[in-house]
Amino acid sequence: MLRLSRVSKRFGPRAILNDISFAVAAGEYVAIVGDSGIGKSTLLNAIAGLEPIDAGEIVFEGQKIHAMDDDALALMRRERFGFVFQAFHVLPHLTVEQNVSLPLVLRGLHDLERTRSILASVGLIGREASLPRELSGGELQRVAIARALVGQPRLVLADEPTGNLDPDNAARILELFRSETKRGGAAAILATHSEAAAAACDRRYRLSSGGLAPL
Repeated sequence: MLRLSRVSKRFGPRAILNDISFAVAAGEYVAIVGDSGIGKSTLLNAIAGLEPIDAGEIVFEGQKIHAMDDDALALMRRERFGFVFQAFHVLPHLTVEQNVSLPLVLRGLHDLERTRSILASVGLIGREASLPRELSGGELQRVAIARALVGQPRLVLADEPTGNLDPDNAARILELFRSETKRGGAAAILATHSEAAAAACDRRYRLSSGGLAPL
């Protein structure tokens, strides 16, 4: 489903990603483990076509992401990707329900049942009409996670998705990621500094000094 071949990315003299190759099959849940600032977010952004690479290939379902134009990338992200960003990126003027349903609305879909089902899965029933300013950091994180999963994407890219959650909610969210991936035949990549979060994944890699090695 997803294949990276000898991908490299530099910021000035520093090699953030150095000759990285790995593949993720449909239904697989893969962890990228590494310290903060090591390049995990850069790797996810490169896979999504949000960060240009300096060398190598990134191919998703037969399409070369690194060679696509902005319009084609935007369409792919909208139709087939789900994202959980560290900074949440929820829209402050929209309610919880509106934020979560946004990926569906952008595709011309209005599936209130699906939206409320995923809100229930992340423990946000009763908060549908709340605005982001009324939520805690952990609740905002769960809004971002629900929004990433609501459209049943083919690939989920999750950047430290449990960083603001207590242990019980973190375990719940990680199981949700796993079940949604397996059920829909999608793929998921979890970027985390937590070995415990990575333990439930099918495969684990460590990103260090620009290189990627299996764990």
